[in-house]
Amino acid sequence: MTELSTPAPAPMAGHGEVLLELRDLTVSYPTSEGALPAVRGVDLVVHAGEVVGLAGESGCGKSTLASTVLRLQPKDAAVTGEVLVSGADVLTMRWGDLRAVRWAGASIVFQGALHSLNPVHRVRDQIAEPIRLHDPALGDQGVEERVGELLEQVGLPRARARAYPHQLSGGQRQRVMIAMALACRPQVVIADEPTTALDVMVQAQILHLLAGLVRETGVGMLIISHDLSVLSDVCDRVAVMYAGRVVELGPADELFAAPLHPYARALSGAFPRIGDPAARYAPAGLAGDPPDPRDLPPGCSFAPRCPHAVEECRAAEPPLLEVSPGRAAACIRVVR
Repeated sequence: MTELSTPAPAPMAGHGEVLLELRDLTVSYPTSEGALPAVRGVDLVVHAGEVVGLAGESGCGKSTLASTVLRLQPKDAAVTGEVLVSGADVLTMRWGDLRAVRWAGASIVFQGALHSLNPVHRVRDQIAEPIRLHDPALGDQGVEERVGELLEQVGLPRARARAYPHQLSGGQRQRVMIAMALACRPQVVIADEPTTALDVMVQAQILHLLAGLVRETGVGMLIISHDLSVLSDVCDRVAVMYAGRVVELGPADELFAAPLHPYARALSGAFPRIGDPAARYAPAGLAGDPPDPRDLPPGCSFAPRCPHAVEECRAAEPPLLEVSPGRAAACIRVVR
C-alpha cells in the first residue's frame, strides 16, 4: 500500500481532464473554546464527465468543503491548502477573478431550494440574473431564450418561467436550482444534499437528472449526501468523510458493495438493499457519537466507535493509503 500523493493524477479511464482539485484542504472555525477543525487535509479530484460523491454523517465537513470551493465559507474561517478550478487556485484569487469563476467556472446547488430561491421574484428572473451578469451582450431576447432552454433541459415546461417559487412543487423547485447552476455553462457543478426533504421517487428523478446532465454536457460534478446507497447509484466514485477527513475513496459500486474502512462499512450497512433477504431486518446501527472536532481522540478519530480498533489505532492517525488501483482507505486494519 502506498500513501496518496498530492499532485494531480492522470485522468481516469473514460473521463477527461481534471476540472476540480482539492490539495490538502483544511478549514477551521474560531470559537470561544478554540479553533474547530471542520475539514482536515482533504485531497480530491473531479474529472470532466465524472460524478464524484461525498458521503458522511452530519457534521463531518461535507458542506464546509462544498462552500469553500467557491469561497462561500464565513469570513472568519481559517483556510489552508489549494482549491484548483481548471488549474486556477480559488483561494488566492482577487475578487474580480473570483466573481468570474462563480457561476461560469463552478456553480453550486444548495440544499433546501425553498430557502435558496427568492420568494418575491419569478423563476425566470432568478435564472436570468447570473446570465445577465456573465453575458451582458446576450440581450433580453437571448436571455429569455436561454432561460427557456434551461428549463426544458431540466425537464420543466417553458411556461414555468413565469411562476413564483411557492407555486412549484419541491421537485420542480430543485429543478429550477439545477437550471440556475447550469445557466452560465460552468465546468464544475457542486450539488450539496440536492434531494433533502424530497420523497424517494422525486429524489431518484433529481439524481438521475444530474447524472444525465453530466453525460450530456461533460461537466464535472460533486454530489454531497449522507445516503451512501443513493450515491452508489449515480456516481462514478465516492469519497467517505469522517471527522473532517476522507477515510475511504473508490469506485461507487465497489465501495458500497464491499467497503474497506470500518466506518464506510457501517455507513453502507445502515441502508437496506433491495432483494437482500437480510434487508427485512433492521439495519445494523453504529454505537457512540462522532467526536467533538475541538477535542479529537488520539490516533484514528473513528477508533472509539470501531469494533476492530486495537491499541495501535490510538497511537497515530492513519494516512489515506492506496489499497488497490483506484481504491484507498485510512485504516491500519483494512477490513475486507
